Amino acid sequence: MKDHQYTTKVQWVGNKGEGTKTYSSYSRNHEISISGKDAILGSSDPSFRGDATRYNPEELLVSAISSCHMLWYLHLCAVNGIVVTSYVDYAEGIMVEEKNGSGHFKKVVIRPKITISAGEVSIALALHTQAHEFCFIARSVNFPVSCEPDIELVH
Repeated sequence: MKDHQYTTKVQWVGNKGEGTKTYSSYSRNHEISISGKDAILGSSDPSFRGDATRYNPEELLVSAISSCHMLWYLHLCAVNGIVVTSYVDYAEGIMVEEKNGSGHFKKVVIRPKITISAGEVSIALALHTQAHEFCFIARSVNFPVSCEPDIELVH
């Protein structure tokens, strides 16, 4: 077994001059940065007083699952003779908000639309199951993640 370490910096940039004096006196804006990379501008979901032009943690979680699956899938296709020429995923996460304000994800569904130029569609479909079994992020969450792929063979 090998450990990998990931270090990020999350900095709140939403002090409007009064800090968190009241629930509405501060912005939820923050910056997510990793050494040597561009910052990601974050906020909370607009439902929770956030800035809709910035990424929120819920969107980032869904996109992390989607991109992890995609990267495993592309790897598995490459080693199994499936030539992927296009891959786009329209992933969706469903979060339940409790009466007390807490919440949890109920599920995430990824819906990749894939074009292949070589290989068997049946194998390309089956590789999604294997990609899910290898995806670090999907294996780490406590809610179901399902995949509804659409694969087109174009010669």
